[in-house]
Amino acid sequence: MTVKEAISLFQFHQKANVKQRTMDSYAHLLEKFRIRYGERPLESFTPDEIFTFLENLSPIHARSTRRLRYAQMKAFFTFIIDKCDLNVKNPCQASLLSKTFLTPRQAPRKILDRETVDEMVYSTRSPRDRLIVELQARCGLRIGELLRLKAADISERRLMIQEPKSGKEAEIAFMPEQIAKRLAEYVNSKHLQSDSRVFPLCYSAARSLVRRLGAKVNAMVSPHDLRRYSATYASRNGVPLEIVSKVILRHQDLKTTQIYLGKVSETEAIRWMDILHGK
Repeated sequence: MTVKEAISLFQFHQKANVKQRTMDSYAHLLEKFRIRYGERPLESFTPDEIFTFLENLSPIHARSTRRLRYAQMKAFFTFIIDKCDLNVKNPCQASLLSKTFLTPRQAPRKILDRETVDEMVYSTRSPRDRLIVELQARCGLRIGELLRLKAADISERRLMIQEPKSGKEAEIAFMPEQIAKRLAEYVNSKHLQSDSRVFPLCYSAARSLVRRLGAKVNAMVSPHDLRRYSATYASRNGVPLEIVSKVILRHQDLKTTQIYLGKVSETEAIRWMDILHGK
């Protein structure tokens, strides 16, 4: 299989499975790779050649951009090798590349506790602010999904998430009864039309709002911290991982969900052993 054929196959797969912005992100890398090596067999590449290509592609770019290009090249080779069952090793997995483009280890994020989230919820002074916090912390909505929500997307306990991150046309999120009731009352009180946004804020305003509400309870909180909390709280209270992943977070891969869940402390581990087997 030539590079040109492999790229065509990969992009065909992308059209059916990822969003346009993801395709656009890959476009520069793939086009440069096609121009330089279009007719060359994909199986013939060595790690040194891939390293040289990536270094020449992004010589003055930030480290994050260079790491992204490496990750995209690695994903491209992995897909083609698996899809076509090629009997070759991914050249991007060589230590030369993985060490050069290694993503620095990030410090583990502190998971919010229930008391902090409850205090944020109950200290809000407006129904709008409370709903913004609860729909993320209780229902697992992403901030972008929340801000795109329209009155027509609300149906009793269900929320129709338009243009979700998964690339699907729509997904369904669910709400506890009390939140669904407050949301319906809020929509009615605002006399919103079916195509009106429920929370007409920009992302920066919503992020500032969440940070401000967190600061009131002496906590540094981002919108994504609230979504992460929704997963960890459910997991710690015995909700099966499949439900956390497919219903609350709406992830396509359980591995992605596991990244969200906070590290289990010794105290937490002992508590669960006692719950399962008695003291």
